Amino acid sequence: MSRLIAAALTVVAAALLAVGAAFGIVALLEATPDQPNTPLITYEQAGQGS
Repeated sequence: MSRLIAAALTVVAAALLAVGAAFGIVALLEATPDQPNTPLITYEQAGQGS
């Protein structure tokens, strides 16, 4: 019977660890700032300007 309790506690501990890791990963992803969406190359429009 003690093996069954140990196995159940191990499963519960693993589940709590997985949930904690998931929340930690989401928190890290939320903490990183969004990158600006600016193009690296811009082309001038024909017919505009002079």
